[in-house]
Amino acid sequence: MSLQALRGRDLKPPLQPVQERPASSLKDTPPQTKPARAIPRFPVNPQTRAFYRRFFPGTSTAEWNDWRWQMRSRIRGLAELSRIFTLSADERDAAERHQGALPVGITPYYASLMGLDDPTEPLRRTHIMTGDEYRLSPGEGDDPLSEDHDTVVPGIVHRYPDRVLFLTTGTCSTYCRYCTRARVVGNPGGEYQFAMKQWEQALAYLEVHTEVRDVLLSGGDPFTIGDDKLDWLLTRLRAMKHIEFLRIGTKMPIVLPQRITKDFAKMLKKHHPLFISLHVTHPKELTDEMRESTGRLADAGIPLGSQTVLLKGINDDPAVMVPLMQGLLTCRVKPYYLYACDPIRGSAHFRGDVEKGLEIIKALRGHTTGYATPIFAIDAPGGGGKIQIAPDSIVGRNGNDLLLRNFEGKIYSYPDPGGTLGIDKE
Repeated sequence: MSLQALRGRDLKPPLQPVQERPASSLKDTPPQTKPARAIPRFPVNPQTRAFYRRFFPGTSTAEWNDWRWQMRSRIRGLAELSRIFTLSADERDAAERHQGALPVGITPYYASLMGLDDPTEPLRRTHIMTGDEYRLSPGEGDDPLSEDHDTVVPGIVHRYPDRVLFLTTGTCSTYCRYCTRARVVGNPGGEYQFAMKQWEQALAYLEVHTEVRDVLLSGGDPFTIGDDKLDWLLTRLRAMKHIEFLRIGTKMPIVLPQRITKDFAKMLKKHHPLFISLHVTHPKELTDEMRESTGRLADAGIPLGSQTVLLKGINDDPAVMVPLMQGLLTCRVKPYYLYACDPIRGSAHFRGDVEKGLEIIKALRGHTTGYATPIFAIDAPGGGGKIQIAPDSIVGRNGNDLLLRNFEGKIYSYPDPGGTLGIDKE
């Protein structure tokens, strides 16, 4: 039977004329072989290369740059911690005592940036537990932001009128010891995964709540989800006409930059308008690998913003924070939020004075580009939402003029006839 008969219609002519090849050329042509699949190249900084050769001997560069290998090879318990780090007695005791959620979890790549012999090194302090974690201080709690109170269906926190938080997974590639969701990320039997049934409940809620125009995907870390599954979820959300744009909160481009494969960035590009917020802590994280990951996302047309938690003795110093914020711009990331550390249970050793945050904003404002100045905010305990904290630039009034203090401390007048702002300071 002809192909025309099988299809029930005539064949369309080819777009280009088919050139007949001489029989001799067919005979002499060697068989075509499928070209070998190219391995995407990814930079490896010298410190990291020395680390994996020492602690993961026999690991090829291709394996090291495979994000799934990094996930499988995470440092997960006391034995692995002891093999790589010279643990202090306090760290060892804290790791032995740990039970419940928020297990230790560090990707080999991120461990390569840490001080192996120095318990005071900033990145190490944020990821290896200490005895301070077991001390409950006044005002602390398991859910200080009252997210559970505003949870309308499993995984959906609806606090603000037109936007929701969508908790997609309980898995992170690394576990920060000051995590706001310490109660839900990881568990004694392994990491908690939100089931598809919960996703469907969340999607059903969003379909009928047409006031929602902005969805923030978080967790856990949404980038731990496989490409196809995350693509499916973003496609479902994008199909809802009332949802105008999507956001994803992630730390993986910082702690596991190899996750941002070219195929992954290409997949994300399909779902514009899409914004990504990156959890960044310290200038030590601004490596060649991190720059590659943010570059791929930026090249996909995705606006990138940073979210940094103010941590006592780690980054609560203008000498640390100013180069971090300026360095982020060179990585094509706009500093977005600087947060006071949430009063999660056992976090007092991470929480410094709020005044330190204002000191950092003062060191940035006017002394460097406004693009490098984030919003300093406290996420109010009890579900009050984000409250901006800013230096007070209003001095008072002089008749019809508003008196303002600039970044140098000088006073300037702005004509404001009939205004009342600042009258209480006269």
